Amino acid sequence: MNLDIVISGIGGQGSVLASRALALAAIERGLAVRTSEVIGMAQREGSVISHVRMGEKLYGATIPDRKADFLLGLELAETARALIKLKPGGTIITGTAAIVPATVQLGLSTYDQEDITKYIKEQTDKVFFLDLEELSRQAGHSKTGNVVILGALSTLPGLPFGPDQLLQAILRYVPDKFLKLNQRAFEAGRAAMEVA
Repeated sequence: MNLDIVISGIGGQGSVLASRALALAAIERGLAVRTSEVIGMAQREGSVISHVRMGEKLYGATIPDRKADFLLGLELAETARALIKLKPGGTIITGTAAIVPATVQLGLSTYDQEDITKYIKEQTDKVFFLDLEELSRQAGHSKTGNVVILGALSTLPGLPFGPDQLLQAILRYVPDKFLKLNQRAFEAGRAAMEVA
């Protein structure tokens, strides 16, 4: 079994932590894992895309176009930007919030959230839109969208590990004082998929 997951977002949203947690969960199941991050001005809210490949006979860390089984989008436009990676029939879980780039704030370009959402919906029948910001706030902190989206992912079929294994992998990467917060964020993502 091979599985390819792309995580897209902007700097500071935790896509790298999410990719490391997925990789660790897969490694602990005995799978080979390759990861790669493309980070553009990440500390200045630039694009970040993480690739996680797990399974057997992995020949590279970067997922080819149209091969990802799952696309996890932490920001709406970044989800649209990463759609080239999703295979036909693949699954998208994306946040609904828009983080408007500086070029839009300066009036040099536009950001039409409605058109972006429509475009994403047209790409696959398997798309889930979650308000990651609100779910994060409900869990106790606005910066846990990456863990919320992993909780949502854990409800879907096709993963080589269970929800508990993924949660434990996440918790290995967070400081002790944030363990309960991240557990709540993970469960918020799982609960959101019951009504999505």
